[in-house]
Amino acid sequence: MFFKKSNTNNKNEDLTKVCALLIHAAKIDESYTSKEEEIIKKTLLSFKVNYNDLDEIILKAKKIEENSNQILSFTKEVKNMTEQDKITIVESLWKIIYSNNQADIYETNLMRRLGGLLYIDSKTMGDIKERIKINFKK
Repeated sequence: MFFKKSNTNNKNEDLTKVCALLIHAAKIDESYTSKEEEIIKKTLLSFKVNYNDLDEIILKAKKIEENSNQILSFTKEVKNMTEQDKITIVESLWKIIYSNNQADIYETNLMRRLGGLLYIDSKTMGDIKERIKINFKK
C-alpha cells in the first residue's frame, strides 16, 4: 500500500486528510455536488478503503476541511504517497474540477499550487489536466 503505516485505523486517518483535500477542491467553486462526492468515493475505494468506512471518512474529512485555513495540512499525507498514488489523487482532483465541464481561476490556481507542494512537474500536471478534460468532453 502507499502509506508506511499498516494499521487500518492509521490508513483511514491518512485517507481522511487526503479526502479533505479532495473536498476542498470540490468546494472551492462554492458548489459541492453529488457528482463530485461520487468521484471522491471512487477515489477512496481505489485506495482499498473498506466500503463500510467510506461515509465516516467523508464526514470526518468535511469537518477537517471546514476547520482548516490552509491546504498544507491536507497535502502532507499526499506527499508521503508513491508517485503513482500522487498521480491518482491529481487525476481525481482534475475530475472533480471538470465534473461541471469547466475550471475557474480558483480551481486552476489551486492545482498550480498543489503541483509545487506535491513535487509534480508542470508537464505532468498539464498532461493529466488535458487527459481528464478530453475525457469529460466525450
